[in-house]
Amino acid sequence: MRSSRLASAYILALFVSGCSDVPDDRAFNIELDDKSFDWIGTQVFRNECAGREACLVHWNAGEAFPSLGIGHFIWYPEGVKGPFVESFPAMIQYLTAQGVTPPDWLVDLDPFDAPWPDREAWLQTSDTERLRKLRDFLSRTRGQQAGFLVQRAKEALGRVAAAAPKSDQNRVSERIGALIRTPGGTYALIDYVNFKGEGLAVTERYEGQGWGLLQVLQTMSPGEGDSALQAFREAAARVLTRRAENADKEIERERWLSGWLNRLETYREPE
Repeated sequence: MRSSRLASAYILALFVSGCSDVPDDRAFNIELDDKSFDWIGTQVFRNECAGREACLVHWNAGEAFPSLGIGHFIWYPEGVKGPFVESFPAMIQYLTAQGVTPPDWLVDLDPFDAPWPDREAWLQTSDTERLRKLRDFLSRTRGQQAGFLVQRAKEALGRVAAAAPKSDQNRVSERIGALIRTPGGTYALIDYVNFKGEGLAVTERYEGQGWGLLQVLQTMSPGEGDSALQAFREAAARVLTRRAENADKEIERERWLSGWLNRLETYREPE
């Protein structure tokens, strides 16, 4: 990012042909000053790692992939085709484009897959020099990783609005617009895209129901006096609870859901 770290862009919704009731010139404008940018990056790091640098390279029990960086970006091992959208390679590409040089061993990987076949193999090497260099790299580039999170969310907004059913596109766009008018709402959008995705991948469904940003925006039902951020927080809780109830793995209901709901409680305006 530039030294001022002013994260601003005009995101034109990439509406497909035939959606003429949604204006082609509709844009989602996200602007973050230095204070808001720092706050959002810190919030995401706390959400994923509780602010602990050791957690920058992590592998959750019950998952088939490691989670890396402040956003716990997914990185699949060779031959693993999981249902969730992979994000670590894209993050490394973003950092490289910003002029950041990753550790040599990371650059030399071909193909660019996680070099551990499973969690057990990762645990056996978790204290090696190679892993220490990776943690140090991910710690030193936390600011640039926050830039990736912002950029990823910016690019997602147009796709999410365009993917909504034709009858919902105006409502979805209006809800995005209401959220990005405040720091807390902007943070909620940025964090949720990183946390649970856009909601567009057909593989990210249980019982045919998704849990990404699109599904939360569609579920929002602001009552009189409710803020857009409160409506988003409550809708996200309903969507994630539905996901856990539909999941085959009991761990989602018994362990993960409570953490997800706690995370949603951070979706508030900064004090």
